Amino acid sequence: MMSNGVQNLTEQIEDSSMGNNVHHSSSPSSSAAPAAPASTSASDSTLMNWSSYILAVRPWSLSASLMPTFLGSMLAYRSDVGSFSTISLLLTVCIVLCVHGAGNVVNTYFDYVKGVDSRKSDDRILVDELLSKDSLVRLGESLYALGCLGFVLLAIISPAKMEHLALVYFGGLSSSFLYTGGIGFKYIALGDVLILVIFGPISVLFAFMAQTGYIELGTIYYAIPLALNTEAILHSNNTRDMESDKKAGIVTLAILIGRTASHVLYAFLLFTPYVILIVLAVRYSFWFFLPVITLPTAFEIEKEFRNPDRIQNVPKQTARLNMFLGILYVGACWLVGSLPYL
Repeated sequence: MMSNGVQNLTEQIEDSSMGNNVHHSSSPSSSAAPAAPASTSASDSTLMNWSSYILAVRPWSLSASLMPTFLGSMLAYRSDVGSFSTISLLLTVCIVLCVHGAGNVVNTYFDYVKGVDSRKSDDRILVDELLSKDSLVRLGESLYALGCLGFVLLAIISPAKMEHLALVYFGGLSSSFLYTGGIGFKYIALGDVLILVIFGPISVLFAFMAQTGYIELGTIYYAIPLALNTEAILHSNNTRDMESDKKAGIVTLAILIGRTASHVLYAFLLFTPYVILIVLAVRYSFWFFLPVITLPTAFEIEKEFRNPDRIQNVPKQTARLNMFLGILYVGACWLVGSLPYL
């Protein structure tokens, strides 16, 4: 009996030892199993952060500053003054995109702080906590810093006087901030005026002067079609957000004139560029008809604008139209025999 007890005890110890061995041998695999999901989760989190930063810049709207920059550069290329600098073009594009992106970030920040953005807003970067306010501020600072660095490099290689370039550049930079920051032109119904000036004459003049070294007032005429079309993007956005803007206590042009007049103004901003282009085509060159091929798309977007249930995506549709109109307009300026007013 004693030997049986010892034997039973021995078997229990061996079973316990085997159990421990099994546990220890399996523990690395069981503890390693969650490692892959943890790694994947970290990767997904990093990707989410980057995508949030990109969304905060509103890439769909950047064509509004990119097209005037290309237009000014094309006018400089066709003006027969010295050689055209590709490096200056790349720097100008970088500067304009950084300042525009920073302005969008500032807009997001102050719209959130002033209670304009909500769960129903198109821009919900801060509302949905995709980024913190501090992260958004750092992004804006970084973009403005990159823009200033690009400006310094451009001023070194450009034939333009630094003070002339600085006047236009810092005028554009301060306007991008003051649209919603500081004075907040957007909130006192002056944002439309600011957009017309910045995304038209200022951007075209800056790109033209960076290449040629001087200011040509004739370039302002060429800026008008793109400036009006860009203002249509903003106006459609403000018309869509009329009710939420009223609740937040801010005043936009769309609120002041009402929905019916806002529709008339949007149609004016959308179709007047085509009237100008048709006049140019009839008087000077058939190539100016090239951007007019986007007119059917403009009619479709205007129809969407009239429908309160379908106006949600009209700003982005108008921005897309602005990009194609701008590309074809720049192409027309390249193809015409000689450019009037220059």
